[in-house]
Amino acid sequence: MQETRKILHRWYHENKRDLPWRHTSDAYLIWLSEIMLQQTQVAQGLPYYLKFSERFPTVQDLAAAEEEEVLKLWQGLGYYSRARNLHAAAKQVMTEFEGIFPTRYDDLITLKGVGDYTASAVASFSSGEAKACVDGNVIRVISRLFGMDLPYDTGAGQKAIRSLADELLDKEDSHTHNQAIMEFGALQCTPKNTDCEKCPLQGKCMAFAQGKVFDLPIKSKKTKVQNLYLYYYVFLHQNKTLISQRSDSGIWKNMYEFPLLESEKKVSKKEVLARLTDTIAKNGVGEEKLTDSKITFSEIYTHILSHRKIQATFIQVEMPDGLPEIEGAKVTTLSAFEDFPVSRLIERFWEDFIPFME
Repeated sequence: MQETRKILHRWYHENKRDLPWRHTSDAYLIWLSEIMLQQTQVAQGLPYYLKFSERFPTVQDLAAAEEEEVLKLWQGLGYYSRARNLHAAAKQVMTEFEGIFPTRYDDLITLKGVGDYTASAVASFSSGEAKACVDGNVIRVISRLFGMDLPYDTGAGQKAIRSLADELLDKEDSHTHNQAIMEFGALQCTPKNTDCEKCPLQGKCMAFAQGKVFDLPIKSKKTKVQNLYLYYYVFLHQNKTLISQRSDSGIWKNMYEFPLLESEKKVSKKEVLARLTDTIAKNGVGEEKLTDSKITFSEIYTHILSHRKIQATFIQVEMPDGLPEIEGAKVTTLSAFEDFPVSRLIERFWEDFIPFME
């Protein structure tokens, strides 16, 4: 184990990326980066980290912000529950830790949205606490290095990986060790196209010796992907439109969208228009309101999540006599629309829509 640690540390010092959160021991900033990099590549997360750390340089600044602003800054990064948990955890630090961001694992694990990996990473990087970090990169490195054929998403597999990670950990320098093994997984021991011939750990890798590099790690469960069809009604009148705030507990909770028809099955164009007529009629406007309206269907926008394949169509309804009054919806100008936090799906449509309107 000692020799493996030395090789990892040497490789890290020679190959590590220059990332801003590696130049600080501020637990708040480290935590911010770790939350942002969950399910997100560094290249995508880095601009968001820079935006957030500039706008909210301290946990006090983040706690004092409105959730809507936090969601707006997060827009496009996805997995929006992370942003809501981030905001909630900042407030928690203010009430439970007197505004001082914790640096110990046992305290960090109590924060909203913080699990074992994040608590271990922040504790290790901010205070040097001897906690092994086990993320996706570490799972892959350890599975290949030790030839572990247990599925990593089972109780037995998780226990085995944790045990090996703890055994491999350099307890005297957990900060460097954790950064090294995660970086090794991100840059060298990658999921695909791994260059094993140039790997400094080739001689110690059981997967390489057994010709099983690309068979590991093993995952037992496959997430069933469900289809979801969204039909957004984009009502337009004199550079104004209608939006509403999503109130359910889903991924887009508290974000804004257009009035919506949502279905697990594809809806015909005829039915979409019938629902549009019903929506107008139910709000006391009358079906004739649509008579002179120009109705345009957009292309289908596809949005892939881990458990959902979303196909969205935006129905632009240009209404010469005024916008309908729809319960839960409010009027906004097209220029002000960009101030509201929206999903990346709607943002993509808007990027196409604005040049069209101009």
